[in-house]
Amino acid sequence: MKETCSFLIIGGGIAGISAGSQLAEYGKTTLLEMEEVIGHHSTGRSAAVFIRNYGNSVIRALNAASEATLMDPQGICEGSVLSQRGLLMLAEEGKEEQLETFEEDAVGLEQCSIEDALKMVPVLNTEKFSSALYEPNAFDIDVDRLFQGYARLLRSRGGEIVVSAPATQIERVDGQWHVTTPKGEFCAPVLINAAGAWADQVAGLAGVAKIGLVPKRRTAAILPLPEGIDSADWPLFEGGGEPFYAKPEAGKLLVSPVDADAVEPHDAFVDDMVLAEGLHRFENAVNFPVTRVEHSWAGLRSFVDDRSPVVGFAPDTEGFFWLAGQGGYGIQTSPALSGLTADLCLGRPGELPEDIIAALSPNRFL
Repeated sequence: MKETCSFLIIGGGIAGISAGSQLAEYGKTTLLEMEEVIGHHSTGRSAAVFIRNYGNSVIRALNAASEATLMDPQGICEGSVLSQRGLLMLAEEGKEEQLETFEEDAVGLEQCSIEDALKMVPVLNTEKFSSALYEPNAFDIDVDRLFQGYARLLRSRGGEIVVSAPATQIERVDGQWHVTTPKGEFCAPVLINAAGAWADQVAGLAGVAKIGLVPKRRTAAILPLPEGIDSADWPLFEGGGEPFYAKPEAGKLLVSPVDADAVEPHDAFVDDMVLAEGLHRFENAVNFPVTRVEHSWAGLRSFVDDRSPVVGFAPDTEGFFWLAGQGGYGIQTSPALSGLTADLCLGRPGELPEDIIAALSPNRFL
């Protein structure tokens, strides 16, 4: 089978699905996913939070540009995909500079006493911490509803999603990209590389210069709370000097050791030692023991050196578009990045500021 389209996307995570949902309105769009289902890797393993002041200055601009759509995702799904959560950041005595670093260029942060922090999260070991910040602009994201909304929109606009279709050969012939998969050959003048942790591998297969993408493992676990404790209204809370974060999750806690170990692209799995060390740090920060882990998993967050996404046409190869390096911010920035992808692929003026578009461009590596 040989199929021709206007836009061919490799990668069925939220980056590829959201971009495809925008492009399908303007030309036949086909998305290729190597797994049996879309959203199998990082998208399906997200901690599902939107934090307005998360990331570097480029990421924060993307957060700001995405928030309105997430609050009111008209055309994608019904109702807001955000619900109030809040973020409590804790620092130990002598390590307050960790909070000061987060405060730089941040908006809407509130100083918080340890007494107030304890009211928010009553299980804290208050002897461990000396100061705190509260970020009200932090929300839970209904990732599945957002993701499936993008997928429905893509299909409703005539787009096609092909699963179990890893690219085995990629070449450009007569102005068209030809991608060979077990499901057949697919051709398009524009190839969008939204392959997540595998994006540099896709580039290598296509003969395109790589961007130095580094996948990093992030681990999480679900822990039970002591009987009689209700965490429904707690904010997400995190420690700085001995890093962890914890988020209420269906009456329990999702806890992460905030690991970022560089690994090769793979179907990520938990390193038991990393998880144990992280849970020990968490246990030191609260007033109850960790008795058991109900479930644990790992995902990959992929970065380039400056930790900003890479979005734009490759400077060395015609028609090859990068949509990669989102790190841990891909879901909360998907409205802005999918919109920018459509703008650049269609040759229309971008809605993002020019300096942000330049900071995302692969031309920055020249």
